[in-house]
Amino acid sequence: MRSSLEKLLKKNIPLLADGATGTSFMSMGLEPGFPPDLWNVSHPEKPSSLHRSFAEAGSDIILTNTFGANRPRLKLHNAESETYAINKAGAKIAGRVAENSKREIVVGGSVGPTGELFEPMGELTMKDCIGYFEEQIQGLKDGGADLAWIETMSSTEEIEAAARAAINVGIPYVFTASFDTAGRTMMGIKPSKIHEATAHLKISPLAYGANCGVGASDMVLSILEMTSEILGAVIIGKANCGIPVVKGKETIYSGTPELMAEYTSLAINAGAKIIGGCCGTAPEHISYMRNAIDTHVASIRPSMEQVIEKLGSLASPPAKEGAKGLRGKRNRGRR
Repeated sequence: MRSSLEKLLKKNIPLLADGATGTSFMSMGLEPGFPPDLWNVSHPEKPSSLHRSFAEAGSDIILTNTFGANRPRLKLHNAESETYAINKAGAKIAGRVAENSKREIVVGGSVGPTGELFEPMGELTMKDCIGYFEEQIQGLKDGGADLAWIETMSSTEEIEAAARAAINVGIPYVFTASFDTAGRTMMGIKPSKIHEATAHLKISPLAYGANCGVGASDMVLSILEMTSEILGAVIIGKANCGIPVVKGKETIYSGTPELMAEYTSLAINAGAKIIGGCCGTAPEHISYMRNAIDTHVASIRPSMEQVIEKLGSLASPPAKEGAKGLRGKRNRGRR
């Protein structure tokens, strides 16, 4: 059955989001470099099957298959004219799964980065970026998405543009950044400052936080930093399933279902209220994470020593004060 994030948050219990889209689709035959967003139109049964698997595994929130469905990203595949239709279809597919589920499920419209750089480092303007996101988010809203789920961002400008687009379209929003560069985003934002990206806007996000990044241990560190800055904030932590290891043509993520369950408990104790998985996280992992939430016993905030002991060493330790994130155009990965 359908629900809203506002309604589920009022229950004041940890919520479980879903897992990976791109890496899960690879097991369904997705070719490297092919945008899975196009499957919303050509093969709707595939995203429907994945959404259903995550819902059955216990997710409270499922995200549409639209991470790269903005005009600049789709233009790389000569599909920019289909932006609205792809997003509307993606929201409808996820919505049907939610409606047929016995669980209360929220449909988040996935909104990923454009892959472009803002002026003066690139050619992207705030006005154009807002327009790109408005087109995408309008399709998601018209398809029935409950909110815009802005994710894997690295710059305050792009977070602001997507948030302004959601506000203009008239739909609630959340946002997450990827702290994958020595404890900061690629553009140098620290977890403790990420809330500032939308602090000046007339409508605040329902939640904010982190996704993707470089591993579960690093994600818990980001959560600890975010929750120490603003008390009472609804923090999201959607971690990669361990560390990626390349084996031939395949990329295997090292995280086991047991590790992701351990991550879930630590993330809750660190202050996260919405927990999920990103790259490499399959329905089996989500099932273990569901059980970790349902059986969780509250404890004190973990120390980094405890996090490392249970989840392994940090993959990208924080830079010393004064260091900057890497600045340059980069093709952001898909969750």
